[in-house]
Order: sequence, then C-alpha cells, then structure tokens
Amino acid sequence: MIFIVVLASVLIAGVTIYQYKEQAEDYHKAYLERKEDQLNAQIDYILKNTTWEVKTENLQYILEYKHAIYEASDVLDINFNVYDLNGNLIISSKPRIEADEFSRKLDFDVIQGLASSANKRFIEKTKAAGDRFQSSYSYILDPKFKPIGILHIPYYEDDTFNNNELKEFLLRLAAVYILLLALAVLLAYIISKYITRSLKAISDKLHQTRLSKRNQKIYLEDPSEEIGALVDAYNDMIDELERSATLLAKSEREQAWREMAKQVAHEIKNPLTPMRLSVQSFERKFDPSDENAKNKIEEFSKTLIQQIDTMSNIASAFGSFANMPAQQNETLNVIEVVKLSVDIFNEDYIRFIADEKEIIVKLDRTQLIRVITNLVKNAIQAIPEEREPKIVVNVYTEKDTVKISISDNGVGIAEENQEKIFEPKFTTKTSGMGLGLGMVKNIVKTYSGNIGLSSVLGKGTVFTVSFPKFKTE
Repeated sequence: MIFIVVLASVLIAGVTIYQYKEQAEDYHKAYLERKEDQLNAQIDYILKNTTWEVKTENLQYILEYKHAIYEASDVLDINFNVYDLNGNLIISSKPRIEADEFSRKLDFDVIQGLASSANKRFIEKTKAAGDRFQSSYSYILDPKFKPIGILHIPYYEDDTFNNNELKEFLLRLAAVYILLLALAVLLAYIISKYITRSLKAISDKLHQTRLSKRNQKIYLEDPSEEIGALVDAYNDMIDELERSATLLAKSEREQAWREMAKQVAHEIKNPLTPMRLSVQSFERKFDPSDENAKNKIEEFSKTLIQQIDTMSNIASAFGSFANMPAQQNETLNVIEVVKLSVDIFNEDYIRFIADEKEIIVKLDRTQLIRVITNLVKNAIQAIPEEREPKIVVNVYTEKDTVKISISDNGVGIAEENQEKIFEPKFTTKTSGMGLGLGMVKNIVKTYSGNIGLSSVLGKGTVFTVSFPKFKTE
C-alpha cells in the first residue's frame, strides 16, 4: 500500500511536469504564429496602400513611411527585422542596431531552410544562458505573391508564469500525498497486525522446531480457514519430523558402525602389507651363515613387533569403543621413528634423508608410524609401472617446527581433487575406501600439526607434515 502511494505520487508528479511543458510549448508556438500573422497582415495592408512601386529596393521606404511599421510593432508588442532575399538587413524595429543584438546578415542555412520549406515558413530554436529563444522567418510577398523580402520575428520564451504555477501545484500535490502516505502507513500497520496475529504464533513455533527434541503442536481457537490449513500442515509436519528423527537416529547408528568397521579394517590392513613384504624379503635374503645374521634377525623382529603393536592398539581401541588408537604423548626421536617406518618397505628406490641425528617431539609413536606408512604406501601406489620409481622421505626442522616430506614421481593429483583428497571416502584409486589420508589428517590435527601437498599432474606429488618441536629447556 505504501509503495503504491509513493509510486502514484511520483507518476502523477512526472505526468504533471510533462503536461505543463507540453502546454508551454503549445502556448509559445501559438503565440508566435498569432503575432506573425498579425504583423504580416499589417505589412500587407501597407504594401497595398503605398504609392511606391512594390519591390525589394523600395521596401525600406514603404515600411518606414510615416513610421507605420513601428506603430504596428508597438501595438503588437513584438520586435521584427526585415531582410532582402540575400539576407542583408533592411530595417529593424530597434532604432539602433547593435552587432550583438541582431545579425546584420542571415545565415545561409536559414535562407536555404526557408526556401525549401513547404509552407514558406522557417522556425529556428536556440538556447542562451539557460533561456530558450525562437526565431520565425517568412517571406514578404508583393500583391502578385512574389517574394520581395524576409520577415524575421525573434521571440523569447518566458516561462516564469508557468513555472510558478507548476511549483504551486506540485506543493499542493505533495501535501495531499504526504497525508495519503501517513494514512497508508497507519492502515498498513493495522491490517498487518490483524493478519499476522495468528501467523505470529505459528512463526514462534517454527523458530522453536528442532530435530533433536520433541516439538509441540499448535492449537488455535477459531482460526480462519487459511490459518487453520496452515496449522494442520504444521502439525502433520511435526508428526512426520518425529518419525523421520527416529529413522535417522537408527540409520546414523548403523552407519557409524559400518564406518568404524571399514576404518578398523583399513587400519589393520595397512601394517599387514609391509609385514608380509618384510617376511618375504627376509626369507629371500637371509643367510644363516652371515656373521651379522643375529643383528638382522633382531632388526627384523623389532620391525614386526612394531607393526603388531600397532594392530594391537587398533583392536583394543575398537573393542573398548574409544578413539582409534588411544592417544599417548611420548617424548621420542622423530628421526629414529620415521627411519624405522621407512625400513619396513624394502624397495631400493625409497631414500631416507635427515640433516640431524636427533629431533625430539612429543607424539604418539604408533600414530606417527601410521602417518608415515600411509603416506609412503600411497606414494608407492601413485607411481605407474612403466616409470622408474623414486621416493624420498626427508626429515628437517624450520625454527620451532619439525617437518616430514614424502615426495614421489608418480602420476600427481589433479588440481580439482587436491582440496578433496583428505575427505573421508574420497579416493582416485580403483581400490581402497579413501580412509587413509583422512585418518592421517585427523592424527596430524590432533597434535596441533598441519599437512599439505603440492602436486604437478603427470610429474609427482610432495606431502609435507609439520609438528611443533618439543622444547626440552
């Protein structure tokens, strides 16, 4: 309602201004034509009653005889100029001609426009200092209707009266519409309060509706037909919401068990693969007669025990329905732990680099091993069979941060997949459940660390894990 009132006031004001301008233009046009006809009639009268021969050369003497033309100008309250057919000034209503008041010679465009005009009349409109002027040009004809001169009537469009009338009308119109606007605001408020009284109750209930709690239905006394239908729809929605919440809770419990089972299976499978490779390698390369056989057996046993402990922790965590595995903060040498994790893999193309002999961190040994084995395993799987593999595991420090980088020369990761690579269940491989990198990121975040990657498609990938360095002082 308020918008309609405002729009109507703007449209009416616009139409009014346009109408006043049209009326002003019509008035000036009719006024100029009327004055021109009157002056032409007076000139025709003078030409018919003169004793001079009516021709261009005598036109000045004919019109100035007994000041007849000047008297006509005064009576009609209009100025004029008379030119010959070549545009030279012959006579003017002004007794003294100044160069800046009237042109002593007509422009060629004016003469051409008058000659080509169908009604032998040419109007020129100009603007100066914000004021508008019109100039009317017409032929002076002898008794045989032959042109002998050009009559020029300059006219100033004085819109002072019309502008004052328009201003007064718009002020009255504005007063009326301000009153209408105030009434519209009041009426709109009253009607909206009446209409929304019942809707307010429904709105409050909707704001209080939650999936996690039991929601109350709406009961209104004598609601209108439309409001009653809305209330019934809301109550039906509440019943449906409760049924959906029950089914959702059941589905979420089942889904949680399925996800946990998948993650446990994935985590147990991770250490089994390097264990199998270690056993096969040991069986193939072990020489009982080697003088270092005892040391090799001890190293092999230590590697297997480390992986068995990892699986034991996962199984224990799953059995007690706790976080997998339980987090144990230990003060450990990250270089030693990472090297042991890399040694599980017997591939010759895996290189371990560390600039220092000891870097102390406070982490869970088992979870750090899981992070390294997952990333190294992914690096191995990322290298195509036809390419000579190269994997580098580097441990180094930057200020108060320990960084572990695992780089490969594999197929790389597409740019559109780099942000999704750490999401659970996301994988670009044909096998696997996509839980490994998601688990790695969760472990790293648990210890206030970060993990990032840089990859070039077709050339390789570098994963960088960083942890805060443990301060011993």
